[in-house]
Amino acid sequence: MPSPIATALDRLERTRVWRSIFRSGKGRSTLHNALVIQQSVFLHLFSVKVRKRMLSLGATWYLGTLTLATFLLLVVTGVLLMLYYHPSVPQAYTDVKDLQFVVSSGLFLRNLHRWSAHAMVFLAFAHMFRVFYRGAYRPPREFNWVVGVVLLLITLLLSYTGYLLPWDQLAYWAITVGTNISSAVPLVGDKIRFLLLGGHFVNANALLRFYVLHCVILPLSAVLFLAVHFWRIRKDGGLYVRESEPGAAEAAQTSTTEEREKP
Repeated sequence: MPSPIATALDRLERTRVWRSIFRSGKGRSTLHNALVIQQSVFLHLFSVKVRKRMLSLGATWYLGTLTLATFLLLVVTGVLLMLYYHPSVPQAYTDVKDLQFVVSSGLFLRNLHRWSAHAMVFLAFAHMFRVFYRGAYRPPREFNWVVGVVLLLITLLLSYTGYLLPWDQLAYWAITVGTNISSAVPLVGDKIRFLLLGGHFVNANALLRFYVLHCVILPLSAVLFLAVHFWRIRKDGGLYVRESEPGAAEAAQTSTTEEREKP
């Protein structure tokens, strides 16, 4: 006998509102599942079928999924922090202190955002190392490897631009040192530093530019490249499995034949 929850879900899926959103409904065939995937603006990025062994912990260590989870957590906590924070020199430091000592659960929210950022950087590096170790950067996945490198750079820039927003001494001098390093780039170094700071010194212009980069430009860029990243995984044949790659079976058969021919 089905449970009350299952019965309620079944009734919901039979309603006109539900069928207007998910037009294909439920099904058990591969064709029906493909229609469900293709007609959803979010699900069409993912594959219709997935190899069971690729869902095991040892295949990917879930590093890509964990990196995405930390990014979504950063988006949620970042939006909540934006409700209290003002990107202006007179108020930025005061707002951060209010979040720590005045706003209810503000300290928890800020620390959750900060530690999630550290975790995302670590997980992104670990994910890249894992992909490189497994050789998943080889054709036909070389383009997706480049997209992953771009996502890693965006992750580092997100962490760096968020460093200035508390507007304390640590943030001020960290950005000063970082932008001075960028000015050492031959020919265009000074222009890069001027573009980042909006001037020659770390001031209100720099705070506003880093705020826009951290809260608008870089997150939207990350979402765009994440969509391309997931789409390319599907188009490249799913997650990397050496035995299923083009030419892998022929190479294994040739190796076996050579072993048999040995005296």
